[in-house]
Amino acid sequence: MSSIMTWSLDARTPVRLLDDAAEAPPGAVVLAEDGAPLPAGHARVERYATPVATAHPIGCACCQPRNPVAIALDRLFLARMRGDAPWFKEVVALTRSEAGRAAIGVALEEDSVTVARFRVG
Repeated sequence: MSSIMTWSLDARTPVRLLDDAAEAPPGAVVLAEDGAPLPAGHARVERYATPVATAHPIGCACCQPRNPVAIALDRLFLARMRGDAPWFKEVVALTRSEAGRAAIGVALEEDSVTVARFRVG
Protein backbone atom coordinates (compact mmCIF):
# COMPACT_ATOMS: atom_id res chain seq x y z
CA MET A 1 0.00 0.00 0.00
CA SER A 2 1.44 3.32 -1.05
CA SER A 3 0.32 6.77 -0.18
CA ILE A 4 1.64 10.18 -1.01
CA MET A 5 1.98 12.61 1.84
CA THR A 6 2.64 16.28 1.41
CA TRP A 7 4.57 17.90 4.22
CA SER A 8 4.34 21.54 5.09
CA LEU A 9 6.10 23.52 7.74
CA ASP A 10 3.18 25.93 7.92
CA ALA A 11 0.17 24.16 9.45
CA ARG A 12 -2.03 27.26 9.46
CA THR A 13 -5.22 27.12 7.39
CA PRO A 14 -4.90 29.04 4.12
CA VAL A 15 -7.42 31.77 3.28
CA ARG A 16 -7.72 32.11 -0.51
CA LEU A 17 -9.25 35.31 -1.87
CA LEU A 18 -11.42 34.67 -4.92
CA ASP A 19 -12.50 37.15 -7.57
CA ASP A 20 -15.71 35.27 -8.39
CA ALA A 21 -17.98 32.98 -6.36
CA ALA A 22 -18.01 30.52 -9.27
CA GLU A 23 -14.31 29.78 -8.58
CA ALA A 24 -15.11 28.21 -5.19
CA PRO A 25 -14.76 24.43 -5.07
CA PRO A 26 -17.84 22.36 -4.16
CA GLY A 27 -18.31 22.08 -0.41
CA ALA A 28 -16.12 25.11 0.29
CA VAL A 29 -16.02 26.88 3.63
CA VAL A 30 -16.59 30.54 2.79
CA LEU A 31 -15.64 33.80 4.49
CA ALA A 32 -17.88 36.41 2.85
CA GLU A 33 -18.23 40.15 3.17
CA ASP A 34 -21.86 41.19 3.74
CA GLY A 35 -23.51 41.45 0.33
CA ALA A 36 -20.91 39.37 -1.53
CA PRO A 37 -22.35 36.66 -3.80
CA LEU A 38 -22.08 33.11 -2.47
CA PRO A 39 -21.07 29.99 -4.39
CA ALA A 40 -23.53 27.17 -4.92
CA GLY A 41 -23.00 24.07 -2.80
CA HIS A 42 -20.95 25.64 -0.01
CA ALA A 43 -20.47 23.74 3.25
CA ARG A 44 -20.44 26.73 5.61
CA VAL A 45 -20.51 30.51 5.30
CA GLU A 46 -19.29 33.00 7.84
CA ARG A 47 -20.08 36.62 7.00
CA TYR A 48 -18.41 39.79 8.21
CA ALA A 49 -19.50 43.43 8.09
CA THR A 50 -17.59 45.83 5.89
CA PRO A 51 -15.42 47.96 8.17
CA VAL A 52 -16.47 51.59 8.41
CA ALA A 53 -13.80 54.07 7.37
CA THR A 54 -12.44 56.05 10.32
CA ALA A 55 -9.41 58.20 10.97
CA HIS A 56 -8.03 55.27 12.98
CA PRO A 57 -6.67 51.99 11.62
CA ILE A 58 -8.93 48.92 11.56
CA GLY A 59 -8.95 47.26 14.95
CA CYS A 60 -7.55 50.17 16.97
CA ALA A 61 -8.37 49.84 20.66
CA CYS A 62 -10.50 52.97 20.88
CA CYS A 63 -12.84 52.19 17.96
CA GLN A 64 -13.12 48.43 17.72
CA PRO A 65 -11.38 45.73 19.71
CA ARG A 66 -10.89 43.46 16.68
CA ASN A 67 -11.25 43.45 12.93
CA PRO A 68 -14.62 41.94 11.80
CA VAL A 69 -12.74 39.51 9.53
CA ALA A 70 -10.68 38.27 12.50
CA ILE A 71 -13.88 37.73 14.49
CA ALA A 72 -15.50 35.80 11.60
CA LEU A 73 -12.39 33.63 11.22
CA ASP A 74 -12.51 32.96 14.98
CA ARG A 75 -16.09 31.72 14.58
CA LEU A 76 -15.03 29.40 11.73
CA PHE A 77 -12.08 28.06 13.70
CA LEU A 78 -14.19 27.38 16.79
CA ALA A 79 -16.99 25.77 14.75
CA ARG A 80 -14.43 23.40 13.22
CA MET A 81 -12.96 22.54 16.63
CA ARG A 82 -16.39 21.91 18.18
CA GLY A 83 -17.59 19.81 15.27
CA ASP A 84 -20.28 22.36 14.33
CA ALA A 85 -18.73 22.76 10.87
CA PRO A 86 -17.09 20.22 8.60
CA TRP A 87 -13.34 19.86 8.91
CA PHE A 88 -11.78 22.16 6.34
CA LYS A 89 -8.28 22.57 5.00
CA GLU A 90 -8.91 25.90 3.31
CA VAL A 91 -11.17 28.94 3.57
CA VAL A 92 -12.23 30.78 0.44
CA ALA A 93 -12.91 34.49 0.85
CA LEU A 94 -15.35 36.57 -1.21
CA THR A 95 -15.61 40.34 -1.09
CA ARG A 96 -17.68 43.02 -2.74
CA SER A 97 -15.56 46.07 -1.95
CA GLU A 98 -11.97 47.21 -1.64
CA ALA A 99 -12.61 47.89 2.07
CA GLY A 100 -13.67 44.26 2.53
CA ARG A 101 -10.59 43.02 0.68
CA ALA A 102 -8.34 45.29 2.74
CA ALA A 103 -9.91 44.03 5.99
CA ILE A 104 -8.93 40.47 5.08
CA GLY A 105 -5.33 41.56 4.51
CA VAL A 106 -5.22 43.46 7.80
CA ALA A 107 -6.61 40.48 9.75
CA LEU A 108 -4.12 38.07 8.16
CA GLU A 109 -1.18 40.39 8.82
CA GLU A 110 -1.91 42.21 12.07
CA ASP A 111 -4.31 40.23 14.28
CA SER A 112 -2.12 37.94 16.40
CA VAL A 113 -4.78 35.26 16.96
CA THR A 114 -5.70 35.16 13.27
CA VAL A 115 -2.04 35.04 12.23
CA ALA A 116 -1.51 32.05 14.53
CA ARG A 117 -4.40 30.11 12.92
CA PHE A 118 -4.63 31.29 9.31
CA ARG A 119 -2.36 32.42 6.47
CA VAL A 120 -2.73 33.92 3.01
CA GLY A 121 -3.39 31.02 0.67
